[in-house]
Amino acid sequence: MNIIKTALPGVLIIESKVFGDARGYFFESWNQAVFEAAGITNKWVQDNESKSCFGVLRGLHYQAAPYTQAKIVRVFSGAVLDVAVDIRKGSPTFGKHIEVELSGENKRQLYIPRGFAHGFAVLSDEAVFAYKCDNIYMPSSERGIMFNDPDLAIDWRIAPENLLLSEKDKKHPAFADIAPWEEAQ
Repeated sequence: MNIIKTALPGVLIIESKVFGDARGYFFESWNQAVFEAAGITNKWVQDNESKSCFGVLRGLHYQAAPYTQAKIVRVFSGAVLDVAVDIRKGSPTFGKHIEVELSGENKRQLYIPRGFAHGFAVLSDEAVFAYKCDNIYMPSSERGIMFNDPDLAIDWRIAPENLLLSEKDKKHPAFADIAPWEEAQ
């Protein structure tokens, strides 16, 4: 496995070695020793999966204390633009984001520690997306940030008229209006 640091400290791209032949392919998606050597020491408690069509944008989401979550995300089939936004109070990269294309073809994974908002937009006709979380989902702790916040200036690579959002995701507050995430959470 190749662990790649990003411009946001703690957010890591994970590239597995894929072994393919006429039968298909094989790759290792999880290796505790390799992940721990890269600083990923979370205890994983929940796996989630979603299936979405082209233009679906899910995000930007995070959870408040005591249910904050770190995630490892990947795409089984299709392609998405995955985004992580630093919401850590006092962080030198507060308000900055990274964009990574994850696909069933490139087999990349993204580790997103606690203190980041997360979202993705489906670039292919359809995508099956998986989330590994280190805390349970708790609706009362769910929070979000407006996906098209001008202060964040995220290029979702899809024309705005082609985006499909849930009613909940259409109503998130602006980045300037959220309470920054604090380490003590």
